[in-house]
Amino acid sequence: MSGVSNYMTEQEARKTICEIGKRLYSKNFVAANDGNLSVKTGEDEIICTPTGVSKGVMTEDMLVKIRMNGEIVEGSLTPSSEIKMHLRVYRENKQVGSVVHAHPPVATAFAVAGLELQPNLLPEAVILLGTVHVAPYATPGTDEVSEAIAPYVENSKALLMANHGALTWGKDIYEAFYRMESLEHYARISMYAKYTIRHFNPLTNLEMSKLIKRAEDGRKL
Repeated sequence: MSGVSNYMTEQEARKTICEIGKRLYSKNFVAANDGNLSVKTGEDEIICTPTGVSKGVMTEDMLVKIRMNGEIVEGSLTPSSEIKMHLRVYRENKQVGSVVHAHPPVATAFAVAGLELQPNLLPEAVILLGTVHVAPYATPGTDEVSEAIAPYVENSKALLMANHGALTWGKDIYEAFYRMESLEHYARISMYAKYTIRHFNPLTNLEMSKLIKRAEDGRKL
């Protein structure tokens, strides 16, 4: 499997990480110093968020440059302790250029409940998310988290982390963020349909197969 085709420059990565950090904060996907983001800028170079800094007030000079082995190359602050799971995503899926971890409230509620999200309520969920599994609980910041998420990375687009939050990835930071945004939007609709209204008409397997075929053919909704 080939890797990322076009890396962002370091300057672009720093700018967009701060931009997306502010979006996460303004949407209440993170609170206080929660969440972390990273972008690959080369085969062995990653720009990531530091620990202990609110994503709503983060500046470019706060970000840290590291290697794939976790070695700090540049930066006065310490990378998030959860950078290990970002590195594991990059190792497991060579197509990934960015990783976003956040705690969007409704999606995180599903994670706390241990309920995966099936995509059979909306065409957009079938195309943009697929099944969103729940990875087993692991202590944040430890190698256990990397092991818990590893089985899902290659064939998924988003993941719920039991009693923790959500993780998304993509070819670039915008795709990773949009998947996080879509995840929370779909989780909210699923909550309303399944647990508030308690009535819904799921898409059939045939209908979902047609949608997947359209996506594989490069046709958009």
